[in-house]
Amino acid sequence: MSELSITRLTTSDADFDQKLNALLAWESVSDKSVNKIVDDILLDVKNRGDEAVVEYTNRFDNTSVESVAQLMLTQARLQQALDGLPTEQRNALEKAAERIRRYHDKQRGESWSYTEDDGTMLGQQVTPLDRVGLYVPGGKAAYPSSVLMNAIPAKVAGVGELIMVVPTPNGELNELVLAAACLAGVDKVFTIGGAQAVAALAYGTQSVPKVDKIVGPGNIFVATAKRAVFGAVGIDMIAGPSEILVVCDGKTDPDWIAMDLFSQAEHDEDAQSILVCPNAEYLDAVEASISKLLPTMERQAIIEVSMRERAALIHVVDMDEAAEVSNRIAPEHLELSVEDPKAMLPKIRHAGAIFMGRYTAEALGDYCAGPNHVLPTSGTARFSSPLGVYDFQKRSSLIMFSEDGASETGKIASVLARGESLTAHARSAEYRIKD
Repeated sequence: MSELSITRLTTSDADFDQKLNALLAWESVSDKSVNKIVDDILLDVKNRGDEAVVEYTNRFDNTSVESVAQLMLTQARLQQALDGLPTEQRNALEKAAERIRRYHDKQRGESWSYTEDDGTMLGQQVTPLDRVGLYVPGGKAAYPSSVLMNAIPAKVAGVGELIMVVPTPNGELNELVLAAACLAGVDKVFTIGGAQAVAALAYGTQSVPKVDKIVGPGNIFVATAKRAVFGAVGIDMIAGPSEILVVCDGKTDPDWIAMDLFSQAEHDEDAQSILVCPNAEYLDAVEASISKLLPTMERQAIIEVSMRERAALIHVVDMDEAAEVSNRIAPEHLELSVEDPKAMLPKIRHAGAIFMGRYTAEALGDYCAGPNHVLPTSGTARFSSPLGVYDFQKRSSLIMFSEDGASETGKIASVLARGESLTAHARSAEYRIKD
């Protein structure tokens, strides 16, 4: 293996901004040929329903079913998967589910109202979505943790029905994924995937119920389909490759940091791992750890491509500048591997999840810390948040005027409506003004 070369950037260099922009550049869901394929599948499923779903499933997943009924899994099958797990796996899954549920219980929004002096009542009613679709990758790329992270907050929110779709290439079922669905309270499971599954959820078919929102990760065809159906249904986000940014003061064991960077790089070749530190010698030490540890990794080939093409070691002047660079990047995962992370926290404005202190590996957040691991990527943490209970609830404004309130407030509305030349608005309010 040739020596792995990792991009080095220094904030004092004149071309730092240009190089950082090039490193961060990522265009997701922009392939015209993929868009054409997805659009055709969406229209076909919309028009032909179950028949189209069966055809695409047989074609893409190498199955030979004749009806969507054959693609449904019963609750008994989910329970069988849970009961059949080795004790160690079942215990880990149950403990993770409990931690995730306990955290998300704190997020549940409640309705509220207040009454003004004249008897007018104003407020907000919080209600759960009726039905949500959860997309789960299938086959070998199966993530039971994603089932828990998407399904549990939906159930905490009070979603009436949760429909899971998961492709099963060559009929391959992942028992851990099914067990997680059982634990999380998924109501129905269909073994379909790809754009055809997104279409079935978005538009409904004879067998697959139409949902109000689709959440969960998938490949470029799934992401493209989710973007295309947005508006007909809600979606969680269009996610880019996984990212980690580690801000370190140079005092953490460099092997730890190298492995933290690997923890994202092993996802796929497009994943991005960045280390920011004011100590150039420490950056050298971490690079040496990367070279030492890389040959020991099962997913060495993937990690090597990711680290060579998308990783960076960034030298900054001090920790204040490290915080500025972090905010500029707005990472999905941010590790503050420093002596006093709480003191640094006020300087951090943009990050999906913040892992504080030397002992807080990002990997804990992926599985069992409690907060959601579905996070904004590609700099979108500047304006968006982790998936949570609030994504499965909606808010309705409550307005109830008393007679006196309608009279006084109607005078304000009348003036403003006539200022906009909307006289029907004005007269509607004026009818309720007392003489």
